[in-house]
Amino acid sequence: MKSSLIYPDWPAPCWLHSVSTTRQGGISAKPFSGFNLALHVGDEADDVMLNRAQLAGLASLPGQPHWLTQVHGNSVVAAGQDALPEADAAYTREAGAVCAVMTADCLPILLCHRQQRVVAAVHVGWRGLAAGVIEAVLSKFPVDKQNVMAWLGPAISTQAFEVGDDVYQALALDKRSASCFIAGDSGHWYADLYELARIRLRQTGVDAIYGSDFCTYRDAQHFFSYRRDGKTGRMASLVWMSA
Repeated sequence: MKSSLIYPDWPAPCWLHSVSTTRQGGISAKPFSGFNLALHVGDEADDVMLNRAQLAGLASLPGQPHWLTQVHGNSVVAAGQDALPEADAAYTREAGAVCAVMTADCLPILLCHRQQRVVAAVHVGWRGLAAGVIEAVLSKFPVDKQNVMAWLGPAISTQAFEVGDDVYQALALDKRSASCFIAGDSGHWYADLYELARIRLRQTGVDAIYGSDFCTYRDAQHFFSYRRDGKTGRMASLVWMSA
């Protein structure tokens, strides 16, 4: 991890590029200090645009990221077809198209195929997970899912992710999924979002899964956390292909 960027540690093809941001760097003022990349959270628009320009330089982006209007659902779009489409995953087969998702406790997943040129970025909260956003984006990949790799970026950890019984009922659909929940007080649970995502990935045939050693809630130095702070910024996770 560098001050502003995390470079995923996964054995991706040489033509693939990926990065995830932290909150460090940037110019946003409190409560968005400092590398906030979201325009929809109440930060000064000029500051956000300067942060995005800094990101482009730091990460050597080939073009502007294709940002989404994330709605905690299962819609998947091809990067660049529309401006700010309502979707929680973007994929591309085009070199230079940058897929991006923003998070501040939800789980960002980056996907790529080892042999064919297709990549994706996915925003995974519990609602999107229940709606099948992982399965939806993987339907855009070739059928040989054993050649798909996934990197799980900064998200909230089990110890901090307290949820109600509605989340348990929505996601604890079998014994393996139910084991991702630890009972708390008054009908509440602590959910392992990382492992719930791994289960869904493996069920689709994806076994090459990397990352997941973060906690946005506990690491206030490096990460924004909506659950911890309420009004806060957003990190971005991005993936693209060179020519």
